[in-house]
Amino acid sequence: MRRVVQIEAPWREPATALGALAQEAWSLCLLSGGGGARGRWSYLAARPLRTLLIAPADQTDPFAALAGLIPDGEVLADGPPFQGGVAGLAAYELGGRAQGLGLAPHPDWPILACALYPAILAFDHQDRRLLAVGRGEDSAEALARAQGLLDALGPDGTKASAGPQVLAGPMTASSGAAYEAAVAEVVARIAAGEIFQANVARRWTGTLAPGASPYDLFARLAQDSAAPFAAYLRLPGLAVVSNSPERFVALRRIPEGLMAETRPIKGTRPRGCDGAQDQALAAELLASPKDRAENLMIVDLMRNDLARVCRPGSVRAPELFAIESFANVHHLVSTITGVMQAGLGAADLLAAAFPPGSITGAPKIQAMKVIEGLEPPRGPYCGSIFWAGADGAFDSSVLIRTAACVETPDGWRLEAGAGAGLVADSTPAAERAETEAKISALLRALSADPRSAP
Repeated sequence: MRRVVQIEAPWREPATALGALAQEAWSLCLLSGGGGARGRWSYLAARPLRTLLIAPADQTDPFAALAGLIPDGEVLADGPPFQGGVAGLAAYELGGRAQGLGLAPHPDWPILACALYPAILAFDHQDRRLLAVGRGEDSAEALARAQGLLDALGPDGTKASAGPQVLAGPMTASSGAAYEAAVAEVVARIAAGEIFQANVARRWTGTLAPGASPYDLFARLAQDSAAPFAAYLRLPGLAVVSNSPERFVALRRIPEGLMAETRPIKGTRPRGCDGAQDQALAAELLASPKDRAENLMIVDLMRNDLARVCRPGSVRAPELFAIESFANVHHLVSTITGVMQAGLGAADLLAAAFPPGSITGAPKIQAMKVIEGLEPPRGPYCGSIFWAGADGAFDSSVLIRTAACVETPDGWRLEAGAGAGLVADSTPAAERAETEAKISALLRALSADPRSAP
């Protein structure tokens, strides 16, 4: 895996190209939608050399196992940020290992599932280039792997979806009244001084229509409301479909070493019905003391998490309270950076910061205990999909706006969640409405017939 080569091929849309491989176990697509610099690169991977599955009962150190799977090797100066390596899923319950808590396991999901990919396809949205990148012990092996993955797409890299137009019947939501009661309980516990903030979620469950697959949902979301950290991961009997707007933690190489970055989202408003209302809602969010306080609490938490593995004095918050707008919501986003301590890498950063502070609360460990008392196990929801490259680079998402799919003899059942960050002045009805705004794009993709759109 030390040598790397890349070859250029005609442009194809990544979500469409995935269709040729989407039903294979360990097929993966990391889709960057929404435009801008953060939306430049998407990736497709399949047919790994090795895989790693750690069940909740397995006492293997998951972070050491991950570190042992990440390869060393050369990188191309003109290549994409990810040039092959490890990618996969960290479920929320991996946070129990990271934080020393015995979280109840999800019955269907491993806490860590990742694979070593010797070849990837990198899609450059800015320049409309498709690069096949291969790794091997020599250039010939690396080239063969790159060409082999490219050839697996077929002559045109497309595969029409065989799924129905309506992907699922009505989803069943967990009780709104019970959620409002949970909000009131959390607010009371904040008033008592137990915590400052907790992110508590609701669940939606359902089944895909006969003939529909998780890939059909991914393709629909990519077409209708692609997000910067959208992802598809197929595992044996399982699949994750995510339309996440949120980065968790990332690493990139700089002259001083590895620069860590995290961009927590806290603060939400729905999009408006027209331009004037939309701008008013964004301005309201930006000016809201409640939402700014909610965001700042998580900024402080993530500064603390990064400080565990970054050089003293290097942790900074270069951007606070930026507005980012997506298909169905506006969000308040901040940026925190730091320079990693020498000798530490992706697995160390993941162990220090997981699970994401934006979907736990502050203080993190006590907030996680509160969440466990109010919710069933989360599984992929509020976990992360990530990649780790041979040069130490790393990127990861927060798995919100995500469907966790389980294959059964009768088809695919799925569950999805949406939560809200609860603080002292949270009101139950408003927080319930926020969960419904956040889940709306996913529910629309599942239940709406695109042929009926105007």
